[in-house]
Amino acid sequence: MRFTSAAANYIDERTSASGFVRELGRKIFPDHWSFMLGEVALYSFVAILLSGTFLTFFFDPSMTATHYQGSYVPLKGVEMSVAYASTLDISFDIRGGLLMRQVHHWAALLFVASIGLHMLRVFFTGAFRKPREINWVIGFVLFILAMAEGFTGYSLPDDLLSGNGLRIIDGMVKGMPVIGVWISYLLFGGEFPGHDIVPRLYVLHIMLLPAILIALIGVHMLLLIVNKHTQFAAPGRTNQNVVGSPILPVFAAKAGGFFFIVFGAIVLIASVFTINPIWNYGPYDPSPVSAGTQPDWYIGFADGALRLVPPHWEFVFLGYTWSMNILIPILVIMVFLVLVTFYPFIEAWITGDKREHHMAERPRNAPTRTAIGAAGVTFYGVMWAGASSDLMATHFMLTIEGVIVALQISLILGPIAAYIITKRVCLALQKKDREIALHGFETGRIVRLPGGEYIEVHEPLNEYDRWRLVAHETYRPLMIRPNERGRITVGQRVRAGLSRWFFEDRIEPVTRSELERAHHHE
Repeated sequence: MRFTSAAANYIDERTSASGFVRELGRKIFPDHWSFMLGEVALYSFVAILLSGTFLTFFFDPSMTATHYQGSYVPLKGVEMSVAYASTLDISFDIRGGLLMRQVHHWAALLFVASIGLHMLRVFFTGAFRKPREINWVIGFVLFILAMAEGFTGYSLPDDLLSGNGLRIIDGMVKGMPVIGVWISYLLFGGEFPGHDIVPRLYVLHIMLLPAILIALIGVHMLLLIVNKHTQFAAPGRTNQNVVGSPILPVFAAKAGGFFFIVFGAIVLIASVFTINPIWNYGPYDPSPVSAGTQPDWYIGFADGALRLVPPHWEFVFLGYTWSMNILIPILVIMVFLVLVTFYPFIEAWITGDKREHHMAERPRNAPTRTAIGAAGVTFYGVMWAGASSDLMATHFMLTIEGVIVALQISLILGPIAAYIITKRVCLALQKKDREIALHGFETGRIVRLPGGEYIEVHEPLNEYDRWRLVAHETYRPLMIRPNERGRITVGQRVRAGLSRWFFEDRIEPVTRSELERAHHHE
């Protein structure tokens, strides 16, 4: 005990760590269940690091040809790359290797999924607004890097499935005029499949991408401490105080237990459900035509975008073939990702809102933003579904052409319908909340008054429920004002028009005077 105390004093005198720990321990973490999504992402990333460290001891990222002599009899004597052979050895000859492979893969899927759900929670509650715009950008970059990390790891075994995925990437790169062939040659180390792609992906997968991810997670957590968490409205909660549990000791204890729950769930899934059985696919060979091969779900939207482009969009210009059926999907995906990345700044410019926001909004109280999110999710979902168009056709006995046409129509009309329906639903829910806040819940009990009038008795709301319904703000469109030269510019007109569109349909929140009149009437 004396040694521990002396060591702690020694470190504290030279680092002042106690002050940092004291301040960190005072950080309040909200108790709402939706904040656990970020924790799931962090804990699954820890599971990825632990299982990935184990796998690096045994995986050999070489594309040198060899003949398999391991325990899996159906492939014994088959020519394959050393990378594929070492992956088979991990699966069948290394004690615990198959479990660690599956833990690594399932944890990667959970990592990407939890980041995506966490960002949806942040978007629909408006938690990305000032002062958290930078943290939104960092979070979305983490999502992109997580997908890149997953794809590089998915491609390392050099099996038939991962080889097909790399072939798609090679085709997309070569579809770029002028520079495509050169980029492909440099990336693969020669003609596809080349001899350097797996070693290069391995370096990206275990060194560069994880280093960037860890650095960005650190910055993300630091900004989280500096800017504080958002929280939902309730009596006693304001922009300045956060209600919840301090990190030390309450939240730290709960977080430690939750980490083991997440890790245990990953291990349980990896123990029961097989994923990526590379021994069924065999080594990569461009000659077999395999049906039903799908990328991991998070890459599906890119594959689906390629499938949904109409055919015969190529033309020759300046001596080069311009494959618009490849360039247009790439352009659409890039525009989509850029819009999502910078959405906080776009919304702030449209609304003119420069205030700090620490209260999370109910999605129904921001109908236009919620409708935009629903449209974006629909757009992503249709592209995602496009990656499984062949499976839809075979499983439901449909023509592949019919499935593609239906998805192409859905890609255009689906987001429009989602936007309109979601906005109407949000406005209807706002109207319902307004009636409930003024008159209470309907009880179904009919009472006859002394004058002969029949009325339905309403149950009044408690303070918490009433606060949740009325504690939100409404905004009005920006007014067009002349600049310092007395002119109204085109940019001002565009901004005012977008602001009207963003706020044109709104339900005014219940005012204090309306509440007093309603209670007096009751």
